[in-house]
Amino acid sequence: MGLAPFTPAHADPAPVERMEITARPIENFHIGRDEKLFGPLEFVGGLEMTSSARDFGALSAFRFTSPGKDFVGVADTGFWFFGSIARDVEGRPSGIDNFRMVQMADETGKPIVKKWLVDAEGLDVKDGVATVGFERNHRIAQFRLDPDNMQAPVRQLDFLVPKNELRQNRGFETVTRAHPHGQHAGGLVVVSEKSLDKAGNIFAAIIEGPNRGVFTVKRSGDFDITDGAFLPDGDLLLLERSYRLADGVKMRLRRISGESIARGQVADGPVLLTADMGFQIDNMEGLDVWQRADGATMVSIISDDNHSILQRNLYLEFVLHPD
Repeated sequence: MGLAPFTPAHADPAPVERMEITARPIENFHIGRDEKLFGPLEFVGGLEMTSSARDFGALSAFRFTSPGKDFVGVADTGFWFFGSIARDVEGRPSGIDNFRMVQMADETGKPIVKKWLVDAEGLDVKDGVATVGFERNHRIAQFRLDPDNMQAPVRQLDFLVPKNELRQNRGFETVTRAHPHGQHAGGLVVVSEKSLDKAGNIFAAIIEGPNRGVFTVKRSGDFDITDGAFLPDGDLLLLERSYRLADGVKMRLRRISGESIARGQVADGPVLLTADMGFQIDNMEGLDVWQRADGATMVSIISDDNHSILQRNLYLEFVLHPD
């Protein structure tokens, strides 16, 4: 990664808060129906998660550090979170183990309490380094990943998109790595939620690798981008969300052609799944793609409850079948 040697700050680190999570299994994605197949996606199972801990919630992005089990994530209230997915004998998600949260620290090592400074929305993890996208105070920062002792950022990355083009609460929601053997050689790719160019397309950038540069993603309908991850074949799977008072919340998965992700280009691709309030969804914010032991490509999605009694923290899991 080329990170400079890290010198620990003198401030005491924020305490790690361990939490008991109550998880109610979700057996059917389509409420009141037993169907499992939704286009190329097969619903495996899900969880509705609650906790009496004050800080639990606002889960905005996550990545598995071991396939389908251990995970790390960021909350848009300025917290790291860690835990593990428990599974039943059939391999379906059944609970959350060893869950804990810890506040993010500033460059001096002190916990940050002002939300606008730590509105964490996107996350990538590789080789013990967590790369986080923040909006409002727009930046892409890297941290050494140590669940028991998370410290200050060690590096800030150039995100290439002109800062004046990033809307205050519509910044980088997607931070992910391209296919290691593709045209971008595993470089970081960032996509904003709804920072639009003059043509109405969504600003994005390849910020590492041999083909660095700004591109855009075609905006389709009234959906905004909330996360994304690259698939094994090099395409980019985007999680999108729509909210209108008359219709409520909707969720969508869109597959963006990897070949269309290039400097100066407008990337686009087909919709794989759209779900409304007739399905087990909420404010779906975080997505990861991983490989199951049998080789299946898995898609996991979480929701952000905004610490509202009207919203839920959900975990959903699908198999993505070949076209």
